[in-house]
Amino acid sequence: MAEVIGVGLFGLLVALLIVYLIYRFLKNPMYIIANSIMGIVIFFVLNLFGAGIPINLFSVGIVAIGGILGVVLVLLIHFLGLGF
Repeated sequence: MAEVIGVGLFGLLVALLIVYLIYRFLKNPMYIIANSIMGIVIFFVLNLFGAGIPINLFSVGIVAIGGILGVVLVLLIHFLGLGF
C-alpha cells in the first residue's frame, strides 16, 4: 500500500512540475520564439558540418516546436538508427 502511495505522489509531483514549466514558458512568448529560431539555426549548422540528418518537413517540424531540445531529440533519433 505504501508503494502505491509513493508512486502516486511521485506522479503528482512530476505532473505539477510539467504544468509549472509549461506555464513558465508560455508566460513569455519571446522565449519560445527565440528557442525555436536558435534550434533551427543549430540544426542547419550541424547539417552544414556533416551531421547527415535529412532536412524534411518532419525533422524541421520537431526542431521548430522543440527548439534546442528538439535538435537533441532529432540527433538522438538519427544516431540511434530509429529514424531519419
